[in-house]
Amino acid sequence: MLTQTTSRVLEPSDLDAALAVLDRDPVTNAFVTARVQVAGLDPWRLGGEMWGWYEDGMLTSLCYAGANLVPIGATPRAVRAFADRARRAGRRCSSIVGPAEPTAQLWRLLEPHWGPAREVRAHQPLMVTDRTSADVAPDPLVRRVRKDEMDTIMPACVAMFTEEVGVSPMAGDGGLLYQARVAELVGSGRSFARLDDDGKVVFKAEIGAATAQACQIQGVWVAPEYRGRGLAAPGMAAVLRYALSDVAPVVSLYVNDFNTAARRTYRKVGFQEVGAFMSVLF
Repeated sequence: MLTQTTSRVLEPSDLDAALAVLDRDPVTNAFVTARVQVAGLDPWRLGGEMWGWYEDGMLTSLCYAGANLVPIGATPRAVRAFADRARRAGRRCSSIVGPAEPTAQLWRLLEPHWGPAREVRAHQPLMVTDRTSADVAPDPLVRRVRKDEMDTIMPACVAMFTEEVGVSPMAGDGGLLYQARVAELVGSGRSFARLDDDGKVVFKAEIGAATAQACQIQGVWVAPEYRGRGLAAPGMAAVLRYALSDVAPVVSLYVNDFNTAARRTYRKVGFQEVGAFMSVLF
């Protein structure tokens, strides 16, 4: 019998209850929901543990503890419990990421034990749309990346990741996990690019997390030598059209607040800010 409030590692038999918590906010939780729908709650398949917080015997909050530490629907009391569990376990993640308020609270509790962070991005606007904009015509040259084009898309993916995160995804394991993730997105038809006449990537983006209710665009990148030519908005419009027609009825993304050019581009193609994420990078 559960006590009034308690936290524990969830088991595969807790899947329905966990999905019910995730379904309360399908847009914000798309990343974790997509993983859980594919892998269930088995830690080996999920790539980490799912922690649950119970109040009056009901599962009310979650925290995904894998390569990222992600609070989900986390109340202040749940965040304290998750922080205590994370502190005892020691840092195993490369980042803490999630809705800004609970993530900030989680970091305040963990920073004395896990700090300092390499970088803290305290306000990353969450942007959402359920329609394309009549103001921007989709770039007809943006298309799905083919499975035989891995050698073409990988350098652009590595460049984007290094520029965005500040470290190369090829470090550590030589990039095996990152290459596998890129291959997964290409294989599932969720990697998009425009190539120039020499076969070099000019623009790229992926539809990362995807559920029946919502999906998330990530990895938006324009080659440095092509920046300032107005390619980002039509490219995004093209990816957005694919996402809405083929993947989910709502599309989201989150962006660094200091990236004013990107925020302007996303607003131009129809995205609106509805909340904020926070990322703590180690």
